[in-house]
Amino acid sequence: METFKVTRVYANHDGESCFDEVFYPLTDAGPIGHLSEKVKIKELLFRKVPAGYNDLHNAPQKQYVVLLDGGVEIETSTGEKRVFNPGEILLMEDTTGKGHRSSNVEQKERSSLFIIF
Repeated sequence: METFKVTRVYANHDGESCFDEVFYPLTDAGPIGHLSEKVKIKELLFRKVPAGYNDLHNAPQKQYVVLLDGGVEIETSTGEKRVFNPGEILLMEDTTGKGHRSSNVEQKERSSLFIIF
């Protein structure tokens, strides 16, 4: 079965931010490829952060973050770090707890989409 992988950042029962992976099943839609089930959303935001962006925070709401043109390093409150590149999708769900740190991989402006659900 085809799947689409999304990296999830969430707060565990101790308030620590952690990584997880979510796999969305895809079904064969013929010549247009493989599709997931529809996901209801509330809003879509476009975002640009400056070259030196480095911030410790909680996600303001549950949202998908689609990286468009720059990489980001995410550090959880447990100290685990992962680098995500353009084209990858994050599912940010750590709206409570100790939060996570986001920093640009390169010293350049980075663009992304926030899809709030």
